[in-house]
Amino acid sequence: MKANDNNTNKISNGVKRRNNNFTRLLRLVSVRRDHSRNDSHCEPEGRGNPDTNFRVVTALLLMVTLFLPMLLSSAQGEDKKSSQDKTNVNNVVGKGLDYLARTQNANGSWTCQIGYKLNDTYQGEENENVGITAIAGIAFLAQGNVPGKGKYGTNVEKAVQFVLSCARETDGYITKHGTRMYEHGFATLFLAEVYGMTRREDVKSRLKNSAQLIVNSQHPEGGWRYQPSPLDADISVTVTTLQALRACRNVGIAVPKEVIDKAVSYVKKSYVALPGSMGAFNYQLTPPSRISFALTSAGVTALMSAGEYNTLEVQRGINYIMNPKNLPGSYGDYHYYYGHYYAVQALFQAGGKNWEYYFGRVRNEIIVSQQPDGSWTDDVGPAYATAMACIILQIPNDYLPIFQR
Repeated sequence: MKANDNNTNKISNGVKRRNNNFTRLLRLVSVRRDHSRNDSHCEPEGRGNPDTNFRVVTALLLMVTLFLPMLLSSAQGEDKKSSQDKTNVNNVVGKGLDYLARTQNANGSWTCQIGYKLNDTYQGEENENVGITAIAGIAFLAQGNVPGKGKYGTNVEKAVQFVLSCARETDGYITKHGTRMYEHGFATLFLAEVYGMTRREDVKSRLKNSAQLIVNSQHPEGGWRYQPSPLDADISVTVTTLQALRACRNVGIAVPKEVIDKAVSYVKKSYVALPGSMGAFNYQLTPPSRISFALTSAGVTALMSAGEYNTLEVQRGINYIMNPKNLPGSYGDYHYYYGHYYAVQALFQAGGKNWEYYFGRVRNEIIVSQQPDGSWTDDVGPAYATAMACIILQIPNDYLPIFQR
């Protein structure tokens, strides 16, 4: 795990900028000195006028005296603020993970809504949810916990056992109480991250089967849909399963290259190039379809995960995500965490000012929305919202391979 708390050998971006400015100032003085030297015809070549040299040195010492304390003070201030922000996030995430640990069922699962999205709401019935269990497990992994090790190692191990118990022996489909390919995708992603950390054979065997089910279920257009059959496709399920396949490949599970290529092609075809919606991604290729912040964030993340960093679709997609009018409507609905789960990945990969602005905003929104018991809430349920919030806040940790730059 990267030592994120070790700032001894790191210089903040602000310090770099100020050092660059200071260096340019020194060069300016050097240029003026050279001009003075060239203008002096009474001295032999290679020697400067003593009065000019004295003035240059005096000016240089004066600048150092005036500006160095300011530079040091500003740098210390930025580092202190960054440290305080990180400490605050760590405390908030700790409360969230404590909530998840307390509410985990005895069999390792978490209870949440199992159902479907209807317009702007989520409909379903509460039950043990294998997809939410996987997402909660990922939230623990993102802090550095592994099965049996770390503060929440026991919780992770119980989650692994529950997810493994939901894998069908016949075809590898990970499902329980009617969950669908969304849940299968997140469960496969979770098992892939666990296998990468542990190399456990019991995880590997289920992981291979679950990956093969995804391969067998791919639609001819390149995407996936709610059920494990190649009858239809949409970008939402496609991105979830594509990330799961990428995680599998990262840990050595064989996934045919043509499967990934077809999926990336499907995502690219979902891109919207029409005026007024420039940069968005469609839900399905067949019209009429719809666009949203969440779908666009998912599309951009999928392409960047496949190494498509500087394409037109990615760059315009980021512009769409950063447009304030496209942000999720209100905190607490189904789209809020789903959208930011993908947006935070896309913008973390992009980096730069867009990332700094975006993460500062969403981080603060999520922090102030935390409940006194450490949870967050939305239409799906507190276990889902809390797990997603913890993952989003921990993306800068750059710990899990699937989230790394």
